[in-house]
Amino acid sequence: MAGVVQVGGLGVPITPGAGLYTARVAWRHSLRFRLALVYTLVSLALISVIGLGVITLLLRQMDAQFDARLNERADTLAEAYVGGRQTLGKASGPAGGYTMLIGQDGQVIVASPSLRDYEKSPFPFAEQAQVNIQETPVRAVTRKVGDFGTLWVGLPTDALVDARVSAGRALALALLVTPVLMLLIGLWVGRRALTGLGRAATLADQIDPTHSVATLPLPAREDEVHRLLTAINRLLVRIDAGQAREKQLLGQIVHELGAPLTVLRASLARAGERTGDAEVQRAALVADELTFTTQDLMQLARGQLELKLAWHFIPSRTLQGRLDRLVPGTVFDGDWTGNLLCDPDRLTQAIRNLLANGRRAAGPDGRVVITLTETPEVITFRVCDTGPGLPADLGDRIFEPFISGSGSSGLGLSVSRQIALMHGGTLTASTQPTSGAEFVLTIPGAALGDDEDEVGAG
Repeated sequence: MAGVVQVGGLGVPITPGAGLYTARVAWRHSLRFRLALVYTLVSLALISVIGLGVITLLLRQMDAQFDARLNERADTLAEAYVGGRQTLGKASGPAGGYTMLIGQDGQVIVASPSLRDYEKSPFPFAEQAQVNIQETPVRAVTRKVGDFGTLWVGLPTDALVDARVSAGRALALALLVTPVLMLLIGLWVGRRALTGLGRAATLADQIDPTHSVATLPLPAREDEVHRLLTAINRLLVRIDAGQAREKQLLGQIVHELGAPLTVLRASLARAGERTGDAEVQRAALVADELTFTTQDLMQLARGQLELKLAWHFIPSRTLQGRLDRLVPGTVFDGDWTGNLLCDPDRLTQAIRNLLANGRRAAGPDGRVVITLTETPEVITFRVCDTGPGLPADLGDRIFEPFISGSGSSGLGLSVSRQIALMHGGTLTASTQPTSGAEFVLTIPGAALGDDEDEVGAG
């Protein structure tokens, strides 16, 4: 059902066919999600680059400190050995490092306690800066110790390995946790930041330009959303002004055409009755067609909101007589002995448009049948013709203004549906396999209408 939403004190009509923007929009179409995703990817890239750079710098500093410590130890031991203080036997295990004295012949002369197995044997680590001793990674340097030979000094690097592993795990954890947190925070922040834009989109989507156009409320903060809504409001004002000019121009055209067409129609009708000339009678039918076209244009110019129905309780036969005069050759079927609660002029206009449309489609040799069925709840007018049926490519668009598949102005069916809706009824169309097009117009039954009047009066 059509409704009205209040926007800044103004009523914005909502049409049944309007697609409503909701906050539960699919994630792939959500600006909030896309912004959060972009910020997440940017933060992930920054964390990766900065984190990797910081960790690399720290590890290099640790390496430099380790090398400095190793070289200092090697220099101290070399000076002590040259000075006659042979301290190799005092350096024990990984905590104190590893030392060996290699003679000129390449044999290990003396070694620290953990390397005693290498004494009196060829030196096993020639020209190796990184070695494994008892499954412990060791980094080593050498020093010349006068005529004694070469001093080999090594320190375990397991602390450096542990530091690299810990830094890698910390970076991996940051790369896993940070994007999730950034995405959640971005969605929350985006939801708060874009709330005004979402509300504006909802209200803008509910505006029907064919009816009265109301401007959208502006947020208090002057930002991009404020600028967007201001631009939309200027557009709505221009649309409203353009529609007003169009309606005024259309009304003036219809008014100027109405009086001459009425005189022409009456004159041709009298001339046709007096002379019986087929050409004059055909001209009278054309004048009738133009007269009803001007009525349809007037209906379009006024619009549904400005047009009020004049309700009357009339016999169905009265409506039948009107239609028979307006569209000669129509076959009336069903039960026309009941009564109708309607606006006789508007209902006549609506059904006449359906009959005229069927007559054009069926041609001079075709057949147009209108069938009336009545129940206490609903009255149904079924108009069938023997024409080719409705254009398959139009579908329900056949009821839009200026859309026609039979060479007419395209207003008649649009006006007929508008009148049916104003009566609280419906108008549908379909193609029947054996009888061409079929239009079904319904209005509430007379008994139902009486009940509504009593309720409204109470």
